[in-house]
Amino acid sequence: MIKRFFASGLTSLVILSALWLFGFDKVFVSNETNHEQNLQKYIQTQRWILNNYVDEVDVDVLFKDSIRGMVLALDDSTLSVSGTPIDTAFTDVRVSDFREAAVRFERAYSFITQNFEDKDMNTMTEKALKGMFTSLDPYTDYIDPEQSDRVRENFAGRFQGIGVQFDIIADSITVISAISGGPSDQLGIRSGDRIISIDEETAVGFSQEKVLETLRGPKGSVVRVGIKRPGTASTLNFNITRDDIPLYTIDTSYLLDEKTGYIKVNRFAQTTYDEFMDAMDGLIELGMERLVLDMRYNPGGFLDQAVRMTGEFLPRGTKLVSTQSRHSRFNSEYTTRTNGRFQDLPLIVMINEGSASGSEIVAGAIQDNDRGLVVGRRTFGKGLVQQQYELVDDSFIRVTISRYYTPSGRLIQKPFNQGREEYALEIVNRDRDASTDVDNFISDLPDSLIFQTTAGRTVYGGGGIVPDHIIQADTTRSYVLGFMRQNNIGFDFVRNYLDENSDAFRAEWEGDFDRFRTDFSWTDQDMDMFWDRMENAGMVISDTTETTTYVDDVMYINPELIERDSWIPPAFTKAELARQVWSPDKFFPVYNDQFDNTLRETMHLWNEVENLKAFVEEYKSSQQASRRQ
Repeated sequence: MIKRFFASGLTSLVILSALWLFGFDKVFVSNETNHEQNLQKYIQTQRWILNNYVDEVDVDVLFKDSIRGMVLALDDSTLSVSGTPIDTAFTDVRVSDFREAAVRFERAYSFITQNFEDKDMNTMTEKALKGMFTSLDPYTDYIDPEQSDRVRENFAGRFQGIGVQFDIIADSITVISAISGGPSDQLGIRSGDRIISIDEETAVGFSQEKVLETLRGPKGSVVRVGIKRPGTASTLNFNITRDDIPLYTIDTSYLLDEKTGYIKVNRFAQTTYDEFMDAMDGLIELGMERLVLDMRYNPGGFLDQAVRMTGEFLPRGTKLVSTQSRHSRFNSEYTTRTNGRFQDLPLIVMINEGSASGSEIVAGAIQDNDRGLVVGRRTFGKGLVQQQYELVDDSFIRVTISRYYTPSGRLIQKPFNQGREEYALEIVNRDRDASTDVDNFISDLPDSLIFQTTAGRTVYGGGGIVPDHIIQADTTRSYVLGFMRQNNIGFDFVRNYLDENSDAFRAEWEGDFDRFRTDFSWTDQDMDMFWDRMENAGMVISDTTETTTYVDDVMYINPELIERDSWIPPAFTKAELARQVWSPDKFFPVYNDQFDNTLRETMHLWNEVENLKAFVEEYKSSQQASRRQ
């Protein structure tokens, strides 16, 4: 069959293209390796990019990068490509148009099929598509059918697994974030962790599909994961019990004091606006007079949800964000259509280096319109908009179609011209001092990236949102907390406590969470049992150890560090107790009370909110006076 297929050469390509163009996407019957389908995927992918990418694209670069992707996947150091169809990517031959690129790719595909019979051509085609994207931005990418399903789940439902968002960076499974409330989050797995083994087998070099095949599984099943953490010399091992992964986008909402509401938004999914409005209504009923909106580590999501939520803080006709592209059909401007219900509510927005895309849209609109105080650390810097296009086999490509701009005209996308790996690790390489990071960032900015808010305050583009008030990251490190979470001791301790004391505990506390939050404390006997669990798990207290060290799964720690961190286990397990007795959202009030220094500092900034409001009112008065003159 393969010889008959390739014998027709250009004829088959023309027929294939025509069938696709006229909508007969799935005319060919699939077999184990569907060569027609693979070539059609290549044609579709290149056409979607050429017709929709935000900038002009050189078809010659796309073609040669795709061939490089396949050649690298051959993994043959002795291979000589000279004079073969896969040599076209490395010579001075220039591909001038889409048609020529498709013809040359078909020849290269045929050459590999005939000379490398052990190669899976479905995989080779995917390598070619991924190679095609290397000269483009970091968000234009190929998404296989299973991965696409998982993306939809993340924004619209639930699934069973360990609960991490990850990416493959330099052949390593790198955790982007642990999904709030999931098994990995409960164990303390965090952004930047690299999964190097799964069930005692190396995970280096795993594909996305292989990662999900091994990490996902039935609820209640256990997977052992080895993690390399930046700044930690030894491997950290976690036994993770798979579970239903909660996908609510509002982690929690409650009153910080008698008049200050707090809402934590972890991303923007289909339900975010409705969840947010429900949370606001609940806080207003409790007497909220001002709001802290926490969008730290919010990676974004659906643009319309971010826009709708932001609009509730601003009057009708206020510009929120715009998108711009070389294609006019992708240009748009979003303004508020009605007066926001909360346009007069004093507001603080919290951000950090994990805030991206949709959360940057919210922060940028609030800042540019002088509507509230933005506090924290400089955000990630993602200002590109993607659209998904379906391919013939139900896979997708995600193509960057436009850039978004804040109301003042800022593009907050950070540079990506040093490659995708450097781009992903940029936040890790920032100066740990948040003020120094901002100073370094601003010192390199040209005047073209300096903008003014509505009331004339200076703001910056070109690399995320710079907050109005910088709050340093909490640099406190606790080996006690790390060991405790790594070995799931807090969860197991609480679970055992409830197994033995559930009726008595619930009778006293379950009906009054606020009293629990302020008055509950563990007994000395409870904590003795906790420390016994720590020692049984491999914690060895040794006064001969000056610095904490790990040998396999055993942690050797100095008693002075135990004494210094002795407050942590009762505080953390109290928050875990709230999670297990009430619900995941009740974890945060207890945890924040003890651990969140950034939030604690934020609560001292309401005078700056008042100063900003006075500044804006003075600006408006001066503008009105000028118009009267």
